[in-house]
Amino acid sequence: MKTSQLLMALIVMISINLNCIGQENSNQQTINYKTGNPADWPKELDAVVAAPKNHKILLENDSVRVLEVSLAPGEVEALHHHQWPSVLYIQEAGDFIDYDGDGNVIFDSRNLPEPLTLPLTMYKNPEAPHSVVNLSETETIRLIRVEMKQ
Repeated sequence: MKTSQLLMALIVMISINLNCIGQENSNQQTINYKTGNPADWPKELDAVVAAPKNHKILLENDSVRVLEVSLAPGEVEALHHHQWPSVLYIQEAGDFIDYDGDGNVIFDSRNLPEPLTLPLTMYKNPEAPHSVVNLSETETIRLIRVEMKQ
């Protein structure tokens, strides 16, 4: 079982690296998520604790945590945070809104000048408590998140 998990993590990392190379210059979209000091964020709001329905651990060790993330059409994700920097490989998504812990809009995909080009690979700093709402009635949001533990 450990061998298959390591193989899956290797495949994910290679895929992310190849997509990063291909999208480095083509996706210069500015997405400004809130951040802060992860030490100040409640441990019970860690993504896999607060929103386990949406965050499945594919692999975890001392260096990384690889998550499969999904939100069904119309689903509202529970408030949660991501304490480590991460790389996201967004496979599928329609329109969505991301709210901070106070209910303020952090990001609304409908306000982009052009729709997201998927698949999309992006780097993100630690994310303070937030909640994503999948606005699509037909598309599930699907992504792989590789959190790099410090």
